[in-house]
Formats: sequence, C-alpha cells, structure tokens
Amino acid sequence: MDRIRDESGAGTAFDPKLIEPYIIKDPQALAVNAARALENLGKAASAWLEPRQGGDLPDPLSEPVAEMVKTMGKVAEFWMSDPKRTLEAQTHLLNAIFGVWSRSMTRFAEPDQTIEDPLPKDKRFSDEDWQRNPFFDFLRQTYLVLSQWADKMVNEAGGLDEHTRHKANFYMRQITAALSPANFVATNPQLYRETVASSGANLVKGMQMFAEDITAGGGDLRIRQTDTSKFAVGENMAITPGKVIAQSDICEVIQYDATTETVLKRPLLICPPWINKFYILDLNPQKSFIKWCVDQGQTVFVISWVNPDERHAKKDWEAYIREGVDFALDTIEKATGEKQVNAIGYCVGGTLLAAALALHAQEKRERIASATLFTTQVDFTYAGDLKVFVDEEQLHSLEERMQETGYLDGSKMAAAFNMLRASELIWPYFVNNYLKGQDPTPFDLLYWNSDSTRMAAANHSFYLRNCYLNNTLSQGKMELAGKRLSLKDVTIPIYNLATREDHIAPAKSVFVGSSLFGGPVQFVLSGSGHIAGVVNPPDKTKYQYWTNGPAVGNYDDWVDTAKETPGSWWPHWQTWIESLDATRAPARKPGGDALNAIADAPGRNVLVRV
Repeated sequence: MDRIRDESGAGTAFDPKLIEPYIIKDPQALAVNAARALENLGKAASAWLEPRQGGDLPDPLSEPVAEMVKTMGKVAEFWMSDPKRTLEAQTHLLNAIFGVWSRSMTRFAEPDQTIEDPLPKDKRFSDEDWQRNPFFDFLRQTYLVLSQWADKMVNEAGGLDEHTRHKANFYMRQITAALSPANFVATNPQLYRETVASSGANLVKGMQMFAEDITAGGGDLRIRQTDTSKFAVGENMAITPGKVIAQSDICEVIQYDATTETVLKRPLLICPPWINKFYILDLNPQKSFIKWCVDQGQTVFVISWVNPDERHAKKDWEAYIREGVDFALDTIEKATGEKQVNAIGYCVGGTLLAAALALHAQEKRERIASATLFTTQVDFTYAGDLKVFVDEEQLHSLEERMQETGYLDGSKMAAAFNMLRASELIWPYFVNNYLKGQDPTPFDLLYWNSDSTRMAAANHSFYLRNCYLNNTLSQGKMELAGKRLSLKDVTIPIYNLATREDHIAPAKSVFVGSSLFGGPVQFVLSGSGHIAGVVNPPDKTKYQYWTNGPAVGNYDDWVDTAKETPGSWWPHWQTWIESLDATRAPARKPGGDALNAIADAPGRNVLVRV
C-alpha cells in the first residue's frame, strides 16, 4: 500500500497520486451525463417492453429463471434440511470471509509487508488497483471466496442426480459470472476511473449502444461483439470463386473453381452445420480451408443450408439427408461423373453425415469412400454444458414454442453458446460496450458468429431428442427411413478431428465416439477450440496437433503418450486423403457439361440474415 511516510517511518496517509484518479473533478458535467445516460437507458427499456406489451414477444426470462430457481432450490434444500449441515456451510463461509478481513487489515496496518494471496489469478482483475487499492482488493477477495464457497455448496450437496448437479453447476457459474465486481462501474477501478475522467460520457454512449442493440434484437439484447459494418459476405468474406450448380428445398450445392491443372479424381463434399453458415470455412483467402483444399488440387463441393422459415417446419433429419447429403452426392456425380467422394462433416453436420453413412450402409449405397469429421459428436455421454438445456421438461416447452413458428430463432442458440463461456463471450462485451462506451473492434470470426440461422422445428427436435437427450445414435437405436442405424455398419476410413479446448464438442466426447465405427478411425487432436482449432491455416504456424494411433483406452492416457506436432493439422489430413487415393484427373469446371450455374458463390442462402 503506497503511503506518505513521516520521519518515524509510520504510514500517515494514502499517496494522493493513487486517490486522484477517483476524485470527481466536474460534478456538474457528471450530473448532466448521468441524466443523458438514464435517458438512453429509458429508450432501451422501451425497446425491451414494446414487443412484449404488444404480445409479439413472450417473456424470455420466466422459463429459464424458473428452471434455475427450481434447480438451485434443490441444492439449498440439502444444506438447510439438517441444522448440522447448515452450521457447516455457514462456518465455512465465515472462515473464508474472516481470512479476507484478516489479510486486508494486515495490509492496511503493515503496508510494506508482503502478504501471500492464496486466491486464484483471474484475468478480470488484471488492473493493478484490484490489489493496490484496499477497497477494490477487499471486493476482489470477497468475490473470489464467495464464488469458491458457492461452487463447494453445489459440488458437495447430496441427493442430486447427475443432470441436476450439472445444471446447478452451470447456473452457479452464470450467477457468479454476472455478479463479478468487474461488471459494475462503482466496483471496477478501471471503469470508475474512466467514468470520472470522462465525466460519465462513457455511460452516455454505452447506454445509447445498449438501446440500439435491444432494438436490433427486436426486444432481446443482441450484444455486438464486432464492428459488423466492416464485413460483407461475398465481398470481403466467402469470396473463393465458384458457382451454385444445384439447389433443393433445403440447400444449395456450390462447386469451386479449380486453381490447379490437375485435381484429385475423387471429389470432396463438405457438409457444414446448419446451426451456423458454411463460410466459417471460407472467411477470407488467408483463413479459408475451402481455398486451401482447392489449391491442393481438390474438387470442392459445399452444401449451403437454407435459412429455414415456417415452410420448412416439418423438415427432419431424413429430409436433411435425402434433400441435402444425397442430393449433393447426385449433383457431384452429374457434374464430374464420379460416383464416390471424400466427405467432410463439421459439428452437427458431421453427426448428420455419420447418420447418413449408417443409413447408406443398410441401403448398400457406397457413395462416400471416406469421411472426415470436424469436432463431431456421435456419442453424447460427455457432451458438456449444452446438456444443461436438454431434459424432457425443457424440450417439451421448446417444442411447443417451435410449433408456433415452425422454427427456433437463431438468437436463442447463439445465446446458449455464449452462455457456455459467459465470462469470455458475454460480460467482457457488456462492460466494454455499455459501461466503457467503446465500439467493438472488427473481427471476421465474431461477425460470422453473429450471423445466426434459424433451425427447422422437426430437424431441431429430432437432433436434441436423439442426440443430447437419448443418445440413440451411439446405442444403435436411432431410426431413420424405417431403419435402425448402427455406426458399426460404417466401415469406411474416418479421420476424426477433436480440438483440445472445445466447449461445444468436448474432445473426450469425440474420442469416445471414435470407437463406435466399424472401420479404421484416425483420431487427431488439435490445439485451441471448436473454431480456431479447425480454422488454422498452415502459414499461420499457430497451435499444434497430436497423433497417437487409434482412439482406444482412456482419453487422458491417449493424450499423455501422444506425439505433438507444431502447426496446423491441414497438411497431415491432406496426406491422409491422398493415401486413400491419389489418382488425378484434368481440372474440372463447375457443373461440368451437365449442369448450368445458378449463381456465383457463395450463393443466395448464405445472404439471408435474421
């Protein structure tokens, strides 16, 4: 603690230099700006209330809040039903608070003494005044010990089934993330200093952005994570040259222009997720997996899913296989004359592809010669925090809402994904945008992330029930087209890519699913997460990947003995593809002689925004 010392060496007062940034220098300007900020906050409230008062938008909070209260009530019931347990919980909390008080008093009384801080480091508290200033240091310590205590109460509560405990842990993380002192002006030293320095101008702009984002969300807050004005699909994103050569009711099929004189004879079909748009694999020429594949001599075809509306309400997984995957395979055969392809499925697109492979095996159709799965789950036992949103009660409520419109609005899925990492994907943007009043920086990945899609009701219901709720594909119980599917029937070679920090398709979940297929599976683990671990071009020399043969035994043991290779996994995958069949043919033009171009890539489907 910095103090002015008297001749005896005793501390007499705080250094004015530390106090000065927190002193309000222009109270009148601050009062005026506070009023303007409140006026903008009123506009935000009006934008939130208007669609609800008109009945256009149901209350989005009642059901999740009720679910949270019910779940956390079960935790509280355990600790409060027995006086001994209640005393134990209270004693643990009081001891932790006393430790904070004791350390704070010691630092105040003996500012030159180094006090060991037993609490974990947290990047939310990186500003030096979180420790240097006694007020903010006390807030930081108190918040951290309360968070630890709350986690302990959930994890040690008895009588909870696995799903309830999982939900309780998830909700507790949401609560503690929201209540962090870093999220409030008066309790965040950096925010307080910036508010004083600008006389509250930051709050005026921030509340204006807050109102704009609620208006843009049609009554729901749609937090801007990037400057969307700097990007345009088809202009500076998704610009790899190609043509839409076919379209069905639920997709367009794009074929990309060749850049090499010869190409691999066997074409490549990419089946992306319909939860987001395909151009994550074609963000820009430097990051584009599609362009890189084309430059390696691959004839690349991509399914671009429709952004569904009420007309697509009854399109289920069978429809997405028949009118999506199978339609694309027929299109490729017409355009190239090739009956077999190498296929890639990304995330839920990979799960759909795996189901299609099992269905094809029963139908004796050998159209796909090899499959590559990016961050794909086929076994959902270890599916992570998304399982919190899936139980019979919540699913029934969701299905009732989807029946009204025929689809699930994309913002609902986007909010769920953001909640998986609220401390990184929600609250930092809340603070920077609405409290600091800062415009977000342009970032192509976050633009793509905000470009959400709707989900057709039947498709989404089938996915949640058969994968997250009942895990039918892994058990050989999924039924499509009147057939019960088994992944053991899939005997083609598979390249199964997981990413080590994935919060959507956890690496352990992908690893476990590898053993379900009936043929050879090359399991590869990439560094980073669900997106960056996949979109990792070789020339960036970022991250790494691990190989260790088949995915057998325990995931942690596999990782411990795996070989680490610096850089991108893309060349490793290309070598695997060519090891299966390196036969080459003259370069092909989109559509060949059989199909005419319908539109230039990236097509029309991808331009539809919600």
